[in-house]
Amino acid sequence: MGKPALKSREGSPPGGFWTSKAFLVCLGFLAVAIVLLWSEHRAHILGAAFWLLLLACPLLHVFMHHGHSGNGSHQRPERGENSPEGDGHE
Repeated sequence: MGKPALKSREGSPPGGFWTSKAFLVCLGFLAVAIVLLWSEHRAHILGAAFWLLLLACPLLHVFMHHGHSGNGSHQRPERGENSPEGDGHE
């Protein structure tokens, strides 16, 4: 007896997991879990929402300003009279 032949993947759609039936099943389970958690824990979630938003502000500040590394890359240099861009007055 020989080895059993492996099934070919010629008929499977390209794209991997994100376009597979397994992804749709996981998406369905995730949707059900979210609905059940929302219905049972709505008061806790809404009570913590304000504090989570407040705690997100410093994190957004750090990540949006890249940690204030002090290299001055976000400062614009002053334009002189001989600048090719000029000062906007003609």
